[in-house]
Amino acid sequence: MIEALCSRKSLHRSTHHASFLAVYTMKPEDLARFRALPKSQQKAIDEVGLKQWADWEKANATSFADTGGMVGKTKRVTRDGISDTQNQICGYFVVRAETIDAAARLFESHPHFMIFPGDGVDIMPFMSGPPD
Repeated sequence: MIEALCSRKSLHRSTHHASFLAVYTMKPEDLARFRALPKSQQKAIDEVGLKQWADWEKANATSFADTGGMVGKTKRVTRDGISDTQNQICGYFVVRAETIDAAARLFESHPHFMIFPGDGVDIMPFMSGPPD
C-alpha cells in the first residue's frame, strides 16, 4: 500500500484556486490492527483500496498541486535535541480548490478511511507559500 503511493508527484497549477494541505491521519493502533491481519487479507484490502485510490486520483487529477506521498517514522527536533516520536500523520496531498469546503469534499468517501485503516484527512489552507 504505502510503497505504491509514495512514488507519484503531479504539478497542476491554477491561478484561480487556493492551495490546501490535505494530511492523511491514521491511529497507530488501527495500523497495528491492520498489520495483525493475515497477509492474504491485507493483500486483498490493498488490491481493492489501491484501485479505488488510483480511480480517485484520476477523477480528481486537475485539483492536485502535489500528490505528496505517504510518510514513515517520525523524528522531532526541539531546542533539547532530536528524538523519536509518534504522530497520526501518515501522508499528504496539496490540492487546489476555490474554498476549504470544496477541498474537503474531494476527500469524501476516500479509500484512505473507507477501505484502509485511515482515521481521516485533515484539510488546511496554506497561509503563505511559493509563488505560482
